[in-house]
Amino acid sequence: MKQSLFARGQANFWAGLAIVLPAVVSVAALMWLFGTVATITDTLLIFLPRPWTHHDQGSGPLFWYWSVTALLLAVLLIGLVGLLARNYFGKRIIQWVDAGLLRVPLLNKIYGATKQVNDAFSSSNKTSFRTVVLVEFPRAGVHSIGFITSEPDLEVQSKIPEKVVCVFVPATPNPTSGFLILLPEDKVIKLEMSVADGIKYIISLGSIVPEYSRPPGAPGLRHAKAALTPVGHD
Repeated sequence: MKQSLFARGQANFWAGLAIVLPAVVSVAALMWLFGTVATITDTLLIFLPRPWTHHDQGSGPLFWYWSVTALLLAVLLIGLVGLLARNYFGKRIIQWVDAGLLRVPLLNKIYGATKQVNDAFSSSNKTSFRTVVLVEFPRAGVHSIGFITSEPDLEVQSKIPEKVVCVFVPATPNPTSGFLILLPEDKVIKLEMSVADGIKYIISLGSIVPEYSRPPGAPGLRHAKAALTPVGHD
């Protein structure tokens, strides 16, 4: 009887943990994100006297409601920048700012690299990531999601006997870092999912699975697995 009660209590605990854990993790992640963003957005309140915004007449930490105000202010400013970017004069101003930042030593390296990564993952960029693919990486028999970015330059291609393509394999859950690998075209399996769905699939750790309808006459799951198994592997 005691063992039965213990087993049921253990089962109840694990069932409750499965329900509570996602909520706890979500709240913790939200608090961490808010705290991280707040360290940047709080500087927008520099024009206000510290005794107004901080505990202990300015010597303590920032009041939480002022952090929320700073976050809303940052959202408003970003929206205004987006509004500017949608008209001719705003675009010219942004181009001038870009040109100015790219002329500052050291800062131009960081800003330029960050801008390139942002442009690559921007939904308005239709050429950075062309196709979602499946590649054997980091070893044979293990498959990873990647994106065809381009064909290699002439120097690289001239030193490789077979035609290759550039494939970026993002890290999970942060797709801004990863590996650039050069693979022969016949070693790359092209997928039908869109680039946006591929990025969501990676960021969500595979939990957001894009919808897929198997075409009539396509091989079943067992045949598809057999087709993906490299020759020489059991």
